[in-house]
Order: sequence, then structure tokens, then C-alpha cells
Amino acid sequence: MLLIRCPYCEEERPELEFRNAGEAHIARSTNIAGDSDDDFEKFFFIRSNPKGIIYERWRHIHGCARFFNAVRDTVTDKFVMTYKAGEPKPAKLPKTSNEVVAK
Repeated sequence: MLLIRCPYCEEERPELEFRNAGEAHIARSTNIAGDSDDDFEKFFFIRSNPKGIIYERWRHIHGCARFFNAVRDTVTDKFVMTYKAGEPKPAKLPKTSNEVVAK
């Protein structure tokens, strides 16, 4: 079972306590009513699905119930780090498994 560190509770908990909430750091349109159908579709349904590092939103459903961001490797399914919602993407990621931390 995966352990995910909640940056608010400051502890690792089993993955069953969390829910994925999609890709992180997606900017919403300032005029969604004026967007074309294609732009609306891209915003709500089209997401990148890279092999490797991805930035995701997660929610600690059975804990603090707060949203946070996570950096996860889609190849190994390991969480590289987690950080609070609203914080920018980390400028530098840990390089080795010994450096895997939460902010």
C-alpha cells in the first residue's frame, strides 16, 4: 500500500484516506462563459498524461479533508513530494530517494 504524506497533518497515511483530484496548476479561464466549446472541452476534459513526473491535486478525505498538491512519478507510482495548495510548483525536486520529503 502506498503511503502519502499530508502536508497539513504532517504525517504519512495510507492511500485509502486520499482521493486524486486531477492535474494541479491548471489556470481557469477568466471568462468561461465566453470560451468556445473547444476551449471549454480542453479545460475540463483534456489533460496531459506524461510518463514520468506529474503534478497532481489530492484531497485527504479521511483526515483533514484539505486539498494539497503532490509530485508523483507515473512510472514507479511513487510520491516524490507533497506541498500545500496554493504554493507554486517546486523549483527543484529531490534527486534521490533519500531526499524525498514533504514541504
